[in-house]
Amino acid sequence: MLQLDFYGTLVAASLVLLLGRGLVTHVGFLRAYNIPEPVAGGLVVALGLLALRALDIEVRFDTSLQTPLMLAFFATIGLSADFASLKKGGRVVGVFVLAVTGLLVVQNALGIGLAKALGLDPLMGLLTGSISLAGGHGTGAAWGATFSEKFGLASASELAMASATFGLVLGGLIGGPVARLLIKRVQTPGCQQEKPRLPKGFEQPNKERSITPFSFIETLALIAVSLLAGSLLNGLLHGTAFELPTFVCVLFVGVVLRNGLSALGLYQVFEREVSVLGNVSLSLFLAIALMSLKLWDLAALALPFFIILAAQTLVMALFAIFVTFRMMGSNYDAAVLAAGHCGFGLGATPTAIANMQAVTQRYGPSQIAFLVVPMVGAFFIDIINVIVIKLYLALPFFAAA
Repeated sequence: MLQLDFYGTLVAASLVLLLGRGLVTHVGFLRAYNIPEPVAGGLVVALGLLALRALDIEVRFDTSLQTPLMLAFFATIGLSADFASLKKGGRVVGVFVLAVTGLLVVQNALGIGLAKALGLDPLMGLLTGSISLAGGHGTGAAWGATFSEKFGLASASELAMASATFGLVLGGLIGGPVARLLIKRVQTPGCQQEKPRLPKGFEQPNKERSITPFSFIETLALIAVSLLAGSLLNGLLHGTAFELPTFVCVLFVGVVLRNGLSALGLYQVFEREVSVLGNVSLSLFLAIALMSLKLWDLAALALPFFIILAAQTLVMALFAIFVTFRMMGSNYDAAVLAAGHCGFGLGATPTAIANMQAVTQRYGPSQIAFLVVPMVGAFFIDIINVIVIKLYLALPFFAAA
């Protein structure tokens, strides 16, 4: 076994991003279907590590940097959100929340229905629904432990982790092709935008931005404060009725810092530095997450679970095309939102952002998408998901278990 330390892991993650950039640049298929660079590079490395494991060579990484990078990314999302912009997204956010809620209901209904049809415990269908897909690894681990302790479901946590891994990979793969299909519908001569919109924040990560060392340090300090205060807030809320994931607390502190300092006339956040640091954090987080995937956990899943997860992927794509896209207005912004929905409908909010970046980098900015998706992905989806899961668990065949 080869164990890479902190520095080796950082080098490997950087090489994964460079590999992804090279693949997307030179492989027409990846470029045409808007596959995010971290996903392309990370998945190739994960497949390579799977091949090495077949030769009894296992490579492990130090993932201690992964969580701080994710939290730093959400801090920059908060620091990018000013209340004036949030007001603009009010109605759109509400409609998108409805679309997201609809998918959670469909995912669980599909998972439970297929599990029963395949002769499996309905709880397994629920685990391969919104718990591990829209919920991700954190929610999957929490509910897996609950299912094992309360319902006696064997290997629930392992199943949840494998399902979340599957979702993370597929969420990053289907968003681009879905957006490409939808954009073809709206990019007709009569549907072109009247005037180009300037890219902002996270929309075009490869766009050059002028920054200075001092303003960079100022922004780095704001991110550090968001991480510290968010972690403290999470500790205070832990075990209470108001408990929230750490990344939500960090994002909330970022929003308060951005708007509080501005309202008091003390400081204006520099969008350039925030977007640079946010994009770097996002890219490195995804690289580490994807190159650390244990794809052999997926190979351990029995055929019935592959059937359920494959069906969930197909339904996610169809839902984004026929429901999300139409509910959000059937325009270019709706296509970008559909790509983002694929990202966190199967994987996580960072995957959703990467999906949208791959689209906007090629086709042009969509400011409303980058306003709505982080808000819904950070603030609303976890809360709504808990409510939906509890409602399903109240069904007669679960209550009798």
